[in-house]
Amino acid sequence: MTRNEKILNVLGDTPSYRQKQIDAALFDAHTSNWENVTALPKALRSRLLQEVPWMTLVPEFTLESKHKNTFKSILRTTDGKRIESVLMQNARGHWTLCVSSQVGCAMNCSFCATGKMGFIRSLTADEIIDQYRFFLYFLENKKNLPSKKITNIVYMGMGEPLANYENVKTSLNAILAHTYIGHTRITVSTVGVLPQMKKLLSDPEWPDVRIAISLHSADPQVRKNIVPSTAENFFDQLAEWMRSAITKNPTRRNHITFEYILLENVNEQKEDAKKLIRFAQTANVPIKINLIPYNKTQGNPFSQSALERQLAFQKMLEYAGITATIRRPMGDDIAAACGQLIAQNSQ
Repeated sequence: MTRNEKILNVLGDTPSYRQKQIDAALFDAHTSNWENVTALPKALRSRLLQEVPWMTLVPEFTLESKHKNTFKSILRTTDGKRIESVLMQNARGHWTLCVSSQVGCAMNCSFCATGKMGFIRSLTADEIIDQYRFFLYFLENKKNLPSKKITNIVYMGMGEPLANYENVKTSLNAILAHTYIGHTRITVSTVGVLPQMKKLLSDPEWPDVRIAISLHSADPQVRKNIVPSTAENFFDQLAEWMRSAITKNPTRRNHITFEYILLENVNEQKEDAKKLIRFAQTANVPIKINLIPYNKTQGNPFSQSALERQLAFQKMLEYAGITATIRRPMGDDIAAACGQLIAQNSQ
């Protein structure tokens, strides 16, 4: 039973405005338990305290990067599973939250520590939402911060979000309904689960948030080596999906985002850039590419592409008219950077 179902069970036939009061309290950084929701009658607070857990996650510990701009928390679910969530200071001085959608991951991407965990289970919508709520309280109680505002959320933590489609959708709609974070400030990252990508285009309940595709190579065999879950005829289907996505929302600011991790001598040569450019030209839609320097993870044989190679790759894309940025690593000293999230769990 979800938290909202438990709440509705407690509320019974009480006035409908009580639900709104509860929703407001759950997303209030100054409210830490049911007893603090003083807008509710004492008897109702008592029932909620007994029957509805305030949080579905318990923090075990939080690490802070040496630059003081990244936090990583190990959070434990009620059944004892561990996940990692990351909070990063963004360019505006506010905070971007990276949430997990699963315990482990079944995609087994070759560079990613989470993939080495295997798939344990998907997170519930409440467990996804409570990562945001945990850091809301965390920032409120953290002293000497220039800002305590979470302005962006990326579903780029542990797991493949579209393999947990319904719970991710529910969490997205709840966050959009009860916070000040808008559609364009939320990004859902996927390795390219095509059936679910096609589904969200026709799903009236899927919110119009940004989708980022972890591409990593425009060469079918190289991509298959990096992302073993790659489907047959992936690039033809992806190009078709891209055109459909842009047609659905043809605004001037709309574009397709690719995540592209740069692995030395694997996918960052001139020929790799040319293949990426050709694919982008074939798809013929606005594209933005985030180039990600590889972050070292234990047991993986890869090395980070040299800076001059990163810059050369970026320059080739930009010369072809493709917007490309090199993502600066954040939190790599606490294993909080892209591809580094892993938590010890028992099946």
